[in-house]
Amino acid sequence: MKTQYFTATSLDGFIATEDDSLDWLFPLGDANDTSYPDFIAEVGALAMGSATYEWILRHAETVAAETGSPWPYTQPAWVFSTRSLPAIPGAKLSFVQGDVRPVHAAMRAAAGDKHIWIVGGGDLAGQFYDAGLLSEIIVQVASVTLGKGKPLFPRRATQPPLALVSVRQVGTGFAELRYQVPASPSSRTA
Repeated sequence: MKTQYFTATSLDGFIATEDDSLDWLFPLGDANDTSYPDFIAEVGALAMGSATYEWILRHAETVAAETGSPWPYTQPAWVFSTRSLPAIPGAKLSFVQGDVRPVHAAMRAAAGDKHIWIVGGGDLAGQFYDAGLLSEIIVQVASVTLGKGKPLFPRRATQPPLALVSVRQVGTGFAELRYQVPASPSSRTA
């Protein structure tokens, strides 16, 4: 079982614009032409921050048109938020806050032998990293720049550095990079 941060980013390192828009991303290709279908088939539980969850709420009609449901996941999900947010009917949701470690334990139990996906955002993935719980970062680097926005991974990860495992071209719009996150008890809490 791995805890994976799988996301798309602009060439200059942003996962969304300042106002959480992903309008720049969708014209670049179809998710079904990427590694996403194989990836999601191996996911047993997922976590996301409130901005990611609220994006899904705001785009429920578009998500439903694309996936057949306003909630595109069958796996149980944990939404990290300090605010009260509405639940999406039919979604297996737990709203949580605070330290990611006890939530990760619950996610592991729910995932069984499948992986845990940190959907976003970058700071939430960073919290799993800080706790020594992040195993892998899979990032699809898009052929656009945004200039500013929500950062991919607002953490310093230098000692030891991430280990590049694979590089794959996805159409003409993306390069998929897969990094293993090495354990480093000296720089993070295990």
